[in-house]
Parts: sequence; C-alpha cells; structure tokens
Amino acid sequence: MDKSIEQFDKYIELKDVIVKSNGRIILNIPHAIIPADRITACIGPNGAGKTTLLKVLDGLIVPDSGSVSYSFDNNTALVLHHTPMIKASTKTNIAMIQDAYPLITSAEIDLVLERVGLSQLASSPAQKLSAGERQKLCLGRAILQKPNLVLLDEPTANLDPNTTEQVENIVRDLGADGSDVIFSSHQLAQVQRLAQYILFIDHGEIKEKGPAGPFFADPQTSAAKCYLHQELAE
Repeated sequence: MDKSIEQFDKYIELKDVIVKSNGRIILNIPHAIIPADRITACIGPNGAGKTTLLKVLDGLIVPDSGSVSYSFDNNTALVLHHTPMIKASTKTNIAMIQDAYPLITSAEIDLVLERVGLSQLASSPAQKLSAGERQKLCLGRAILQKPNLVLLDEPTANLDPNTTEQVENIVRDLGADGSDVIFSSHQLAQVQRLAQYILFIDHGEIKEKGPAGPFFADPQTSAAKCYLHQELAE
C-alpha cells in the first residue's frame, strides 16, 4: 500500500488524469493522493490549473483520460470565485439550493443566513450585495448541502481585510459540521493561517505536496522555492 494513503482518514486518488482545453493539456497528474480529512490549500501561479483541479475533484469536469476515486462516500460542494446572482432577494438566492435539496427547510435557511452574517440582508436584492456578502451567500448555500468536502476557489479574492477574516472564520467552522476543505488561494499569508496541507501546482502538474509547516519552511522542489520567493518578496 502507498504509505501516503495511510496518514489520511479520507482521501481522493487521481491516476493518469489528463484534462485538455482546445487541444492544450491544462492538467496532467500521473498519480496523486489528495487528503480530504483536513484543510488543504491548492497554490501555484496564475493559469497553473488550480480551478480545473477543484472542478475535477467535484466532478464538474470529467477528465479526458484517467480516473478519480474517493475513499469515502463523497458529497462535495464547490464554490467558484464568480457566482452569478438572480434578480431576487438574498434569501431567495440562497434558497435556490432547495431545487437540488428539497428537504432543506426555510428555518434551516434562516439559521444559515444568521451564521454567515446575512440575516439583516435577507430581504435585500442580492445583486446589490458587496463582493464579500455574495461570497458569504455562496458559502451559506454550500453549508446547506451538508457536504463532507467543500471546494473553494479563491474564497477571499478582492475582499477587504475585515471581510476576509469573517470568511476565513466560516471556513474554519466548516470542520465543526464535519466538512473538510480544499481551497485555492494566491494569498500565502492566508494559506499559512488556514491550511494544514499544501498542493503546489505548476503548469498543470502537482509539483509538490505535503504538510503546510515543512512546505513553507523547506520546499523540496526548485519550482516551489521560486514561487514562494517571488510571492513572499512582494
């Protein structure tokens, strides 16, 4: 047995995964074991394939070849960076999840609105929400799915420091619901605050992975060293 499997209570295994777009390979993972039992950060340069990987893990993208298998009965929720709102209230937008999960009650929706800090905006037009409020709405919708794995694409991009802190606290609290997290981020300070495990992606390949502390203290690949040096020097 692969020793890397033994340390994870839940994991996702990718074998010979290739994803192409317009004839170009944008994800190429011969083999990887990705933990799904902790907060994992997916980092790397722009265009490295982070969002594509999250979509593959969610099942939104089916690889052109290869396989994705789960060691657990997966129920994932994917929150993308740009999620459109319909012309309706905040509560109506979050309640759209009832189309896929009809057993969710109005009372549960009210509780989640309170949890993510949107109760006072429940009747407000969703299209007038700030970027941070929209992100909280999307997180609330994910929480209502009661997932065991939440996939977040740049969850605090373009948010102010106060809202970023609020969103990070929601991410941490997901663990109390039994939901672990894999998220992408360009903010390395945030990754260091939140993540227990790192996936470093470059040119569509997972170049390095491992516990967050050792990764930041002593990256093992030249690609990771270069990336950290450039990002942390800014």
